[in-house]
Amino acid sequence: MAGFTMELNDEQREVRDWLHGFAADVIRPAAAEWDEREETPWPVIQEAAKVGIYSLDFYAQQYFDPTGLGIPMVTEELFWGDAGIALSIVGTGLAAVGVLANGTEEQIGTWIPQMYGDVDDVKVAAFCSSEPDAGSDVASMRTRAVYDQAKDEWVINGTKTWATNGGIANVHVVVAVVDPELGSKGHASFLVPPNTPGLSQGQKFKKHGIRASHTAEVVLDDVRVPGSCLLGGKEKLDERLARARERAKASAGERVKNAAMATFEASRPAVGAMAVGTARAAYEVALDYAGTRRQFGRPIIDNQGVAFQLADMRTRIDAARLLVWRASWMAVNGRPFTAAEGSMSKLFASETAKAVTAQAIQILGGNGYTREYPVERMHRDAAIYTIFEGTSEIQRLVIARTLSGMPIR
Repeated sequence: MAGFTMELNDEQREVRDWLHGFAADVIRPAAAEWDEREETPWPVIQEAAKVGIYSLDFYAQQYFDPTGLGIPMVTEELFWGDAGIALSIVGTGLAAVGVLANGTEEQIGTWIPQMYGDVDDVKVAAFCSSEPDAGSDVASMRTRAVYDQAKDEWVINGTKTWATNGGIANVHVVVAVVDPELGSKGHASFLVPPNTPGLSQGQKFKKHGIRASHTAEVVLDDVRVPGSCLLGGKEKLDERLARARERAKASAGERVKNAAMATFEASRPAVGAMAVGTARAAYEVALDYAGTRRQFGRPIIDNQGVAFQLADMRTRIDAARLLVWRASWMAVNGRPFTAAEGSMSKLFASETAKAVTAQAIQILGGNGYTREYPVERMHRDAAIYTIFEGTSEIQRLVIARTLSGMPIR
């Protein structure tokens, strides 16, 4: 087990500086264009693939960093460049992690390479969980998967929404209900191969922010996938469902729910790192502007009101990063989130990004409200962090329930 540290080692600093250079030289110059186009920035993703950033090997190396700082460090730098483009680059990782966490060795080796493609023909993948009536309330999921034993196929029907890369992905990972009586414990994940009949893109969303990231509905109409596309396999699923039924009979529902919550907790620091990157970017623009913009014969940073805002912005950013790093280290090293530290990091970093980007606009004044300066875009992008991967209200609920041990509603 690695001890917690706030000091990056030489290798980590080298990777950070390399990523920062890519974000500064490739992502930032393209940010405004792809925000306006509201399209997937395929040329930027391809550039990321060429240098090795958009690849399973790179993310696996960071994911298994024993300090836990690899993923948050990478994420912060990319999102410092631009949130929409960065999400297009890291979005495939959501599906890949789903396969890594639940799939067999054969499934991992077969499907994850297809998610990324290669340098000459990059691909993306989509993780499809949320539904029109089931966002934070995963127990309300309606997409069903029914096993056709005669053909050894699963038949999937339903509609997914808010899917990053939904409909344009080469591979879709779809969460569906296999046993409705077990609630959220009766779910399973399925791989939907390329060009599978019955899967189509529904509505593509025109969003307030992160507009370079493709977000759409995914419609599944009698989608048939081979039995081998059930992540983990049928035997493992049957064993898990049997255990869930026994627990339900033993009235241990709360214990089961808390165990599942720990899984969600582990993914939330990554969103916190996204928020830190966006907040840091806006702060740096505001700091530079305050030092060069002159009013009444002096730089505006000489005014206490502006200086104090910048002081608060930097303090919140550093505090958010520390919460993210702590939670990331805990997750990698198997430390239990006894105080919902994962949710804490996501909550504080998300709210920080919204507050800091708003303050950046205020410091830039009228200029900050125009698209001639990037803080306007950063403020729009920051709004998503308090919504996806569990809203701020859900994070507070998770924290309160963890601290009190009570089913707060």
